[in-house]
Amino acid sequence: MSVVATAYVLGVSTRRVEKLAASLGVTQLSKSQVSAMAKHLDEQVAAFRNRPLDQGPYTFLWVDALTQKVREGGRIINVHALIAVGVNADGQREILGLDVATAEDGAGWLAFLRSLIARGLTGVQHVISDAHTGLVDAIGAVLPGASWQRCRTHYARNLLSQVPKAAQPWVATLLRTVFEQPDTDAVHTQMKHVLDALEAKFPKAAEHLDAAQHDLLAFTASPMRSGGRSGPTIPRSV
Repeated sequence: MSVVATAYVLGVSTRRVEKLAASLGVTQLSKSQVSAMAKHLDEQVAAFRNRPLDQGPYTFLWVDALTQKVREGGRIINVHALIAVGVNADGQREILGLDVATAEDGAGWLAFLRSLIARGLTGVQHVISDAHTGLVDAIGAVLPGASWQRCRTHYARNLLSQVPKAAQPWVATLLRTVFEQPDTDAVHTQMKHVLDALEAKFPKAAEHLDAAQHDLLAFTASPMRSGGRSGPTIPRSV
């Protein structure tokens, strides 16, 4: 039964699950068996989502949302899976929270972040996310002592939309060089070089990046080292 339940979690289709069950000698899955599996999974998910966050301090926190299609009331609708990942006291990434919301708005993010605090989230110094207004406002309200950084992965998609498709690989590589520098001074120097290069070919993209650079380079203002070889590196994107 646990194998079949795992298959459902991994997104295996009902038909393939039935074939898998048959290969294990289960010729038919009754409603009671399905209910038992669902209950077993629900209990595990609830325990994971509500566990105490006692491995902190969680210095770095990433928050993001994934749009998923689900069946509800006989209809297929979009929902938003809100996810938080942190770096715990041992330096390991840990999924801290997962919630489902019908809309990715400020109210949903506010409730989600407050639930993390209620479960014990502490010590957050640096938060990385996209620039969704409701999310950024919620971070400021719930984690007022933490600095905020715009996720470079999300931003790169925005920047690439400002240039022709043929130039996108070049622009993506150019932007990446900013985050590969060994120290703060080198990061800012390289950003200037990148802006100059873009200005020469794609002024609109250069203007876009110039407006976003403060949020993209927030990690350089952290009291912790930002990529130097002699100190811990601040994660720069989700």
